[in-house]
Amino acid sequence: MRVGLLLDAPNRLHALDELHAKLDRAAEEGFASVWMPHIFGLDALTALAVVGSRVPGIELGTAVVPTYPRHPAALAQQALTVNAALGGRLTLGIGLSHRVIIEDKLGYSYDKPARHMREFLSVLMPLVRGERADVDGETIKAHLSLTTPRVSDMPVLVAALAPRMLRLAGEMADGTVLWMTGPRTVADYAIPTITEAARERPRPRVVCALPVCVTDDVAAGRARAAKVYEVYGRMPSYRAMLDREQAGGPADVALVGDEKEVAAQIRFLADAGVTDFVASEYATGEDAVRTREFLKTLL
Repeated sequence: MRVGLLLDAPNRLHALDELHAKLDRAAEEGFASVWMPHIFGLDALTALAVVGSRVPGIELGTAVVPTYPRHPAALAQQALTVNAALGGRLTLGIGLSHRVIIEDKLGYSYDKPARHMREFLSVLMPLVRGERADVDGETIKAHLSLTTPRVSDMPVLVAALAPRMLRLAGEMADGTVLWMTGPRTVADYAIPTITEAARERPRPRVVCALPVCVTDDVAAGRARAAKVYEVYGRMPSYRAMLDREQAGGPADVALVGDEKEVAAQIRFLADAGVTDFVASEYATGEDAVRTREFLKTLL
């Protein structure tokens, strides 16, 4: 199992310089990958193209780019261009986002999200593979091919939580990116569902991102997780995963404890079939240093 980091996207004046410093450190320390969210700050693909082109070797992923505001052909063209700038090191993570963002804030319909993702992938996947897309869907149409250079096969992962989305990720994409999905739910639900859907295809990649804090004060570590990640407990898709795990909130799926305890939790994920573990570091002070030093021992 490969180990990577989920990088916060800075929202300050010198955000790209800060992101470059974080990426450079992760690469020097030997992490396999870094993953950048795309919310309302930096555009993830643009930022990774600018910063990642200056840091060789490490895989760069988006976790995740929302699909609704973009035509799949436009996203394919952008992602292939970024992948070329990075020398073939991009993994494109895409997702539906959430109704509160897509419908309430951006004004797009969030009707039938699984239909949307199926049609989106029907256009995106052939284009990123250098093929022609001919799709007449209910909401998405495309009849074109791209001349954007392809420097390598670029993996496409789908943020998938609901069963239909996991099946789509297994049937049409290269795997999934999971967030706020507890270890038992990953092992007993997410991996079996996507693996069954991909039974006639290559083994799907399963990228599991979770908060991590190595500390002797477990209660304080979970209390901080509850504060930092509180919003995710109120989003329906994540709430459904927390309920599957019988977790009260995000703090209950955070990996918290001393080195031995956190290592055992991560080893459980590896044994379950997770291909990539991605740590979201949230500790402060000495615990932050201790967490990073621990993560380096996994490399």
